[in-house]
Amino acid sequence: MKWFEYGDEKISHREILIAIPSIMIGVGVLSLPRDLAGETIGVDGWISLLISGGFIILITWLAARLAIRFPHQSFVSYSAKLLSKPVAVVVTFIFIVIALWLAALEVREISDIAKQYLFDRTPLEILSLTFLLVVIYAVSGSRAGIFRLNLMFLPIIIFIALAVIVLNIGWFRLDHLLPVFETSFTGYRKGIGSSLSPLMGFGMILLFYTSLVDRPKKVPRSAVIGTCIPIVLYIFLYITSIGVFGNSVTSNLIFPVIELAKVVDIPGGFFERFESIFFVIWIMAIFNTTVMALDIAVLALGNMFKNKSKITMVCILSPIVYVVAMYPEDLVGVASMGKYLGYVSIGFTTFITILLTIIAKLRKVRQK
Repeated sequence: MKWFEYGDEKISHREILIAIPSIMIGVGVLSLPRDLAGETIGVDGWISLLISGGFIILITWLAARLAIRFPHQSFVSYSAKLLSKPVAVVVTFIFIVIALWLAALEVREISDIAKQYLFDRTPLEILSLTFLLVVIYAVSGSRAGIFRLNLMFLPIIIFIALAVIVLNIGWFRLDHLLPVFETSFTGYRKGIGSSLSPLMGFGMILLFYTSLVDRPKKVPRSAVIGTCIPIVLYIFLYITSIGVFGNSVTSNLIFPVIELAKVVDIPGGFFERFESIFFVIWIMAIFNTTVMALDIAVLALGNMFKNKSKITMVCILSPIVYVVAMYPEDLVGVASMGKYLGYVSIGFTTFITILLTIIAKLRKVRQK
């Protein structure tokens, strides 16, 4: 591997703005309309998605405000001041487990999708290993390079998602959206639970990467803007799925967003198999999520064991990702894995963010 040395390893608040949607937009949105449609009636799932999105924006702002109280300090460093060093090490270790779990989930799900739509005769183990090796290559290089990749990939990812929405307007039927506001309170509550999992990852970006930002004061505003991007995109993709397929069909599709790409009909018929273009570009989104999840685990472990090299950390953690990715036996097991990870990730991030914020306020730690 030819090494390219960037000018510095510092990042700007704009790169945090891009990094948050880059880690949040992953494989989860491909099945999100199915999960929401299964819990709600008509197009009512957008309400659950809006409520969960509002909650995520609030926690994002709190996490950013917490991190900028301790500029240029690692998470394990400032959490040790607030919670004591042994507790901070345990908390950081749990975040490492969550990050590795997220990376493993992305590796497994992209392998399942690739096998179903592209490489039906290639063993799942080979697909996972191939994708993971590319991820390892990216994580082994410069951390600033990962943020540059986010800047390059995210506009392309948003463009292809908007193209799927716009090119399906011809198939959109307003009567598929009816009835409205017929979902019970229990349905909305279950919908909120289903819509939280595809939004995970934001907290780890803020808690672990803010120490690398050269001017952290603008991070909260950038973080909130960055969080709004996937929430708005998810709402539009969900409404498009319901408008094209209807609630009952959407709830029975494995990956409704990929099916949306399959029904795209470009006027003139000069281009077919639009879903192949969509799938190739969406791999960029899943790649970004996986790279940052593994890099956060490497960064967190490096903050605790500063005498170990980055390559050593990557070599230790990567086999764990592969083993965890291969653990579920089938798609049902993978779905359960993603569901529990969503609850653990967002629940733990929310708990630690609120706990540290309260302790910092009680100790009157002010932003420097």
